Amino acid sequence: MKSSNKSGRFKSTGNFFRKLTRAILLTFAVCLVLPWIIVLPFRFVNPPFSAYMLESWIFAKMNGRSHYELKHSWISIEQISPNLVTAVITSEDQGFIWHFGFDFDAIDKAFRHNGAAKKKIVGASTISQQVAKNLFLWPSRTWIRKGVEAYFTIAIEALWPKRRIIEMYLNFAQMGDGIFGAEAASRIWFHTSAAHLSSSQSAMLAAILPSPVKWHVNAPNGRVLRNQEWIVDHMENIRSMNYYQMIMGTKPVCAEPK
Repeated sequence: MKSSNKSGRFKSTGNFFRKLTRAILLTFAVCLVLPWIIVLPFRFVNPPFSAYMLESWIFAKMNGRSHYELKHSWISIEQISPNLVTAVITSEDQGFIWHFGFDFDAIDKAFRHNGAAKKKIVGASTISQQVAKNLFLWPSRTWIRKGVEAYFTIAIEALWPKRRIIEMYLNFAQMGDGIFGAEAASRIWFHTSAAHLSSSQSAMLAAILPSPVKWHVNAPNGRVLRNQEWIVDHMENIRSMNYYQMIMGTKPVCAEPK
């Protein structure tokens, strides 16, 4: 009898661990596949809002900002001035057309800087990584969130063309308190459409991207003005490579400059 009971307990324990192993493997498989299932439809479907927009609205309401509103209007990449595309490439990610979602040189420089810095933290996120974070994820600096962001970035780069990635970026980048996307920002700050932004206006919008709530288009501080000047000065280098045309697919992608 004792031997029979012991054998039954072993079988029960073995069944439990087999079920646990299957559950873990299934969960792991779902986690691997789910981001691809989420990302693929948005190659063709324009999302009405981003995760970060929703989080911003909830956070504002929880903090008693009852009049807080989201300003956003979707437009296609063809309705956005090439000046703005060029400005954000110049400012945020000059290797955008060549990399597969990650700028390892920038990551290395940021890692070295942040390891030595006592105050200012420098980021190294590409446009693709920012799209992954803003569109699908939650704001956080944890390694878990960064890992999920990296995996979503791989899916985005594999499933969307570059013009779709920059289109998403320019429709959901924050460009003021409650202001998301190029069209809303253009209407509010410059009283024009995103299609008619000048180089100077485009550079100003790109200049506030690192801190779009703290920095203001209508009252730029010295740092914002210096950022704008630097962007304008370097936009011609990006134009000379036919960067916009490469993104839009009207020119073949050339070799990355050394």
